[in-house]
Amino acid sequence: MEADLADLAQAYVDRHRPSTGYRIAAPATGSLDWDEHYCRRVAAYFEQAPRLAYDAALAQRYDRFKRENLQQYQVVVDAGITVRPWLAAGQPYRRSAELRTSVRKAGELYVYLTSSGHGPVRDNEFHPMLESSGIVVDGVALSHNDVFRVVHDVFGHVLSGRGFSARGEFEAAFCHMGMYSADVHPVLFTEQIAQICWFFFGPRAHERRYPPQKVFEFPGHYLAEFRKLFKL
Repeated sequence: MEADLADLAQAYVDRHRPSTGYRIAAPATGSLDWDEHYCRRVAAYFEQAPRLAYDAALAQRYDRFKRENLQQYQVVVDAGITVRPWLAAGQPYRRSAELRTSVRKAGELYVYLTSSGHGPVRDNEFHPMLESSGIVVDGVALSHNDVFRVVHDVFGHVLSGRGFSARGEFEAAFCHMGMYSADVHPVLFTEQIAQICWFFFGPRAHERRYPPQKVFEFPGHYLAEFRKLFKL
């Protein structure tokens, strides 16, 4: 890698979000006031939410989310990190330490493809993150969800130094959230934080399975509560 990830993330924020004054604090992401009751409430809301509640306003949020993911993906590539689709069986990294070593030491990131593992979406059902991103790597067309997985791994897990536990995922998501415009934070909440809650604390948590892929927006107080869990 040609530059430190924190410097790259800060340069991105300074370029795209100059008015926010946001400062990248990784690897220290603040003190997390861990609250499993909150996680269970989020999981319960996700469980009962509709599969698809996609209106014009939410479509605009998703469109912007996809654009910002593509911008961040370009930062990853420009930093000299080689992104490769993972084509073998299983996950590319068993532990977060393996992911961090692969990126920081070898400058290489294997992305676990959405086509290999994703929450259930019936044939021909719509989901904005399943659309093609236009990026092709090693002959594999990456979906927008694949691109999100790349930037989440780099600017979430690697940058924050946090792992794959429920708490680690919260800290990685919080670290990464500051790189996005506020307008897409509700999408990031549904696509990342809420799904983590369902995975670890939902009705099928014992199965450790991907959550059903739903497209809807949480009431705003859930996102506000998430932010308040972190004491900077």
